[in-house]
Amino acid sequence: MPSPAEAAHTPLDDAQGLAAGAILAAFGIAVLTHLGLVTGQTAGLAVLVSYATGLPFGPVFFAVNLPFYWLGWRRIGGAFVLKTFVAVAGLSALTMLMPRWLSFDRLDPLFGAVLFGLVSGTALLALFRHGASLGGVGIVALMIQDRTGFRAGWTQLLFDIALFAGALLLLDWTTVAISALGSVVLNLVIAINHRRDRYIAT
Repeated sequence: MPSPAEAAHTPLDDAQGLAAGAILAAFGIAVLTHLGLVTGQTAGLAVLVSYATGLPFGPVFFAVNLPFYWLGWRRIGGAFVLKTFVAVAGLSALTMLMPRWLSFDRLDPLFGAVLFGLVSGTALLALFRHGASLGGVGIVALMIQDRTGFRAGWTQLLFDIALFAGALLLLDWTTVAISALGSVVLNLVIAINHRRDRYIAT
């Protein structure tokens, strides 16, 4: 078995991991917004703001994440924040470019929700494996857990419940229900596959 030093990701490994994660995430957002669906966490908040205001998702998502970089620096460290900033900036830019490269002739909403969940979950796995994320609520949830003992997972769940409830002000209940299916698939992909003890490289 390789030693930790031999198995550690190189900068080139990290670069391709961040690029792959950002591209897959941008494709997932293209599917999501084409169908008029929503998702959880800061991406879902940015989608709702985009729907409500008509502003493009990319700049909104980038702006929504700005406060979390400082929190992430304090809670997790500079390397994580830098990689996350690159991933968020990459996703924001790619979502602006994606309509030039991609269009959908027909996409069933139920299949699209599952496809979004699978693709976006895989994108997040790639980013997690290379010490990055797409920013957001998870950092705040960890800080609340540290200070109060309230589990981070519950904080994220409560945020998503509030987000989907708010989505009902803009979207019909069928659309929100289909959106929830996509979020369930996404979280299952992460829950089943994100196990650090199953990997060698870090």
